[in-house]
Amino acid sequence: MTTLAIVLALVALVAAAVAVIALVAWRRDVAALRVRLEALDAEVARLAGARTATVAEPEVATAAPSGPGASVPRLPTATEFVITHLGEDDPEPERAPVKVSLTGPAFADAVVRETVVQTASLVHGVRRALAPETRNRIRFEMKREVKRSRKDRRAEMKQALREHRARQRQGMTAIPDEEGVA
Repeated sequence: MTTLAIVLALVALVAAAVAVIALVAWRRDVAALRVRLEALDAEVARLAGARTATVAEPEVATAAPSGPGASVPRLPTATEFVITHLGEDDPEPERAPVKVSLTGPAFADAVVRETVVQTASLVHGVRRALAPETRNRIRFEMKREVKRSRKDRRAEMKQALREHRARQRQGMTAIPDEEGVA
């Protein structure tokens, strides 16, 4: 069996595993959505029954006010706006993050797409890293770095040898410690 056949068999095996996992997740999500839909239908039916049992809404008089200077009585609205952040920079209150829920097929689609994109980018990166131009560039940079480090080591060695010879000329054979004592 060739290497290509082994790689293709492994890719097929991984694809089959991803498909099975996506199918199981999709079925689980569909079942959960059915249960949730039934619960929502029951809640809507309960609220519809409660709405008819509530007190009748007050009727608003539509007659125009009579007489000069008479004003129309203002009914309270469901949403009252009150200025509470006068002079502050950010009048918007902090908003809680919204929970996003995906359906089974949407989740499976997102998982498969993300997996395919990550696999494609990995393959592209490996292929690009193993390209002859990249290998030659790395080889060139490594040679240059080795030459530079050898040059630095030679310079350090020459400097250390000069210092050693200077100490010998002065009659000092030991290297002074931190306090300057030989």
